[in-house]
Amino acid sequence: MPKLELKVASALAGARLDKAIVALVEGASRARVKRAIEDGAVRVNGRVLAKGGVVAEGDVIEVDEAAIRSGEGPCAPEPDAPLQVHFSTPKVLVVEKRAGQPTAPLRGDETGTLANALVGHHPELAAIGYSPREPGIVHRLDTETSGLVVVARTAEAFEALREALKAEKIGKEYLLVCASEGLADAGSIEHPIANHPKDKRRVYPCVHPRDVMRYAPRPASTSYRVEKRVGAWALVRAEAARAIRHQIRAHFAAIEHPLAGDVLYGAEPAPGLERHALHAARVTFDGGGDPELAFDVVSPLPADMAALVG
Repeated sequence: MPKLELKVASALAGARLDKAIVALVEGASRARVKRAIEDGAVRVNGRVLAKGGVVAEGDVIEVDEAAIRSGEGPCAPEPDAPLQVHFSTPKVLVVEKRAGQPTAPLRGDETGTLANALVGHHPELAAIGYSPREPGIVHRLDTETSGLVVVARTAEAFEALREALKAEKIGKEYLLVCASEGLADAGSIEHPIANHPKDKRRVYPCVHPRDVMRYAPRPASTSYRVEKRVGAWALVRAEAARAIRHQIRAHFAAIEHPLAGDVLYGAEPAPGLERHALHAARVTFDGGGDPELAFDVVSPLPADMAALVG
């Protein structure tokens, strides 16, 4: 779907940004609008509006139509699809997504995604989440990234986990493989990230101050430490509380250490690896006072990445 350009009329002057978009776009999902704003996918007069910001008459709002519409309906349930559950309470699931599997479908007739398996095994999830095609899913992983995904089992749990994610209270650790030479044993990458000005497939880490002024990026912080070095490769553990789209991939490319196999961000293909070497290895949350929302789950390094650093 195309990018929408919405002009704010006088009747919406002073309205909060999310409410203005819902009023201007028929069929827009309020939950998806809020997430699009949180993800930095909405621009007002070319810039990201601060949280809770309001619009003025004549403002121009830019947003991808696909990001805010609720869609044609729920994803198709696949009860026979494999679903690896690492952790379960009456309020939350932590499941494994394999590399190459999309988190959620883009079309109503698409199958083979994690969402299809989730709603097939847990039909009650269909009424929970950002949209009918994301049943209970609190956060997403890129298609070629493997690892852990947190899923809410009730509407109340979804809201609590969504707020915890926004507040950076859900811990997320990743394992990655990149070139060893020249990589410090530990560090922090603080480059803010913007939508790429020319390539929608990528994001753009704003290394230079002029890029920060030009592209209005979102703050992004990735800390890391090297777990081991084997030949040309380093196995690295990275932490990013928010982990906005492609953050870890773009950050390591920005320090000239793109992930093994991450051709999109400048790496060469890696022998025996058919994707970029990134795995969501651990998720944690103290539950915010609710023991049924608390979890600390670990997923082991997949075989294809382990083969590089074994």
